Amino acid sequence: QESRGLGDVYKRQVSTQSTGAKREMLSRTLRQLTKRRKYASKCYSTPSIGIVGSGQMGTGIAKIAASSKLNVLLLDADAKQLKKSLLFLDNLFQKDVQKGKATEEDSKHARSRISTVSALKDLSNADFIIEAVKEDPKVKDTLFRSLSEVAKPEAILASNTSSISITKIAASSSRPDKVIGMHFFNPVPVMRLVEIIPGLSTSEDTKNKAFSLAKQLGKEPILAGDYPGFIVNRLLVPYVNEAIQALYEGLGTREDIDKGLKLGCNMPMGPLTLADFVGLDTLLAAIRVFHAEFGDKYRPSPLLVKYVEAGWYGLKTRRGFYEYDDKGNIKSN
Repeated sequence: QESRGLGDVYKRQVSTQSTGAKREMLSRTLRQLTKRRKYASKCYSTPSIGIVGSGQMGTGIAKIAASSKLNVLLLDADAKQLKKSLLFLDNLFQKDVQKGKATEEDSKHARSRISTVSALKDLSNADFIIEAVKEDPKVKDTLFRSLSEVAKPEAILASNTSSISITKIAASSSRPDKVIGMHFFNPVPVMRLVEIIPGLSTSEDTKNKAFSLAKQLGKEPILAGDYPGFIVNRLLVPYVNEAIQALYEGLGTREDIDKGLKLGCNMPMGPLTLADFVGLDTLLAAIRVFHAEFGDKYRPSPLLVKYVEAGWYGLKTRRGFYEYDDKGNIKSN
């Protein structure tokens, strides 16, 4: 409407002007329109993102969203976990200042954009909600059923699942066209990739908005099919599971298996170190989804199952295939 209004003014005023005057009038009109558009863009409220789950992934997503000037509502029913997440976020923002990636003022402003909440109803005004909870189909189905009841009609509901079918998750929602997969990678502030996974009912508009958000967060999105593991984990998880099986069979020590893949295949991190970093519980949940879908080719190593049963989840519990100190460094024997 604004463009048409200025255009009408221009048409009325240029009818009696010379060619030179018409050009000047057009130039002035375009400058006015540009100024008004810039002013209008400042008046729009910053979109808000709701994040369900304040573990490693949820905390990382909250950090990059706040750094991208988005308002963040970080939800977790566990008050201790929320407190832990906020302390970790403070540390991340301070590291940005120390490394020269952000000024003290910018980090303070980014941190101020993150608010914590404890109930799903607190996300009722969020424009985009990203789930980052336990990799369990039942937990996610229940969550998306509840989110459908509290989120505003136009809100997009995204899952950070690394292996579970988006179509299945969306089926538990009353708005499957608004459900999509956005698989971030750990550590979220460092890893540039996001897999975008539409379900069978996901609309084109939802897919486009997910791609747009990923780019706004400074990530490189790729489109993946809705099959277990999508692209990256379909290739990565069996590789790591086979390395665990090699350790189980005595093919080599943990150090030699990791060194072999790092020096022989130019991997930046050995598969057993990577397993600890990802979380052995998360890894086992993913490989079990593959096993159920594709059969014995993806059977989890007995050693992986035993470690998870023992509560040895890797870095986050300070013990996995390696032991870690409080700073996350591998302890020397």
